[in-house]
Amino acid sequence: MEDTQTMKRQLACAVDDLMPGESMTLDGGEIALHRAEDGTFFATADSCTHEKWSLGSEGEIEGSELVCPLHMARFELASGKPLCLPATIALATYLVEIDGSQVFVVS
Repeated sequence: MEDTQTMKRQLACAVDDLMPGESMTLDGGEIALHRAEDGTFFATADSCTHEKWSLGSEGEIEGSELVCPLHMARFELASGKPLCLPATIALATYLVEIDGSQVFVVS
C-alpha cells in the first residue's frame, strides 16, 4: 500500500458531468474515470494493458465491465481484473471519493 502522504486527491468532475455508461480521461492522460450503468464511479489506468489504447476516451462500459474496442479485451471495473484474452494484466485501479456534488480520484 502506498504511503498516504504521497497520495494525490484530484478533482475529476462534477457528479452530473459524467452520465452513467460514460468514461473520461483525466488531465495528464494516465487515469480514466468511468461511471457504470448503475451510476457507480470507478477509476482505472487509462491505457489498456494489452496494447496502448485510451480507455477513458475509447473504452465502452457494458454492465460491470470495461471493454477496450481495439481488440475486445474486457476488464472488471471494480478490480481492473482482465476477464478475457488478449488482456492478461490487470488495470491499476484508484480510489474514487464523492464529496457533495464533486468527484475526486485519489492516486
